[in-house]
Amino acid sequence: MADPTWDPAQYLRHAGHRARPFADLLAHVPEPPSEPPRIADLGCGPGHLTALLAARRPTARVTGYDNSPEMLQRARAEHPGTARLDFAHADLRTWTPGEPYDLILSNATLQWIPGHENRFADWIAGLVPGGTFAFQVPGNFAAPSHRLMRELATSPRWADRLVGTLRHDDAVLTPEAYLERLTDLGCTADVWESTYIHLLAGEDPVLDWVKGTGLRPVLTALADDPEATRAFEDEYRTALREAYPPSSHGTPFPFRRIFAVAHKEP
Repeated sequence: MADPTWDPAQYLRHAGHRARPFADLLAHVPEPPSEPPRIADLGCGPGHLTALLAARRPTARVTGYDNSPEMLQRARAEHPGTARLDFAHADLRTWTPGEPYDLILSNATLQWIPGHENRFADWIAGLVPGGTFAFQVPGNFAAPSHRLMRELATSPRWADRLVGTLRHDDAVLTPEAYLERLTDLGCTADVWESTYIHLLAGEDPVLDWVKGTGLRPVLTALADDPEATRAFEDEYRTALREAYPPSSHGTPFPFRRIFAVAHKEP
């Protein structure tokens, strides 16, 4: 599966809802053991949450890492580099800390990295004693938003162009498996899950949401064929309207997420 092309503006259309799990994850992260602390944000996207992280840790030096040129361009434009906050290119399939970190954090990114759990050992090894590795990933791959997308992509009309394009429900581990992996690496770990019921506004808001995230591989694969892109979106839109009917106040969109905070021994 080729890396998807990202659209920062589309991603940020639901920035408020997307920020909630990040804030909840950060609320469970203890104060860094060093002063000034060194922090890495893996998969920083357009940088708005990395800037929030820097504001919450006002003495820290924070680097946001991402492999999307589009996202890094937006991050650097919105948050020019300073002595405390900067952004750098990194492929998390191979990235290894080049210096000791007090906190390595990743928000809604690791699901894009096949076998990401095999990277944990290198990242934890890069923490200072008493440091923290914390992440959040979506746990909703069996939800209609993702299941219907996969079913359509593998249907006879689209299979030749889209088979193998999308992630499946094994893109993330179970909470129990994350807990085992982190404790096997010598950490004290706290793992939990939450389901957010986002109340989305506008016409076809679930489609609008996934166009910024889960649908990106399809949009990338069909980018050279606008007619096919419209046809796929039309079929998918119809299915989503049935799966997520609007209420009088908006469209409820349940979204399950998995959280983990692992502490390295001092």
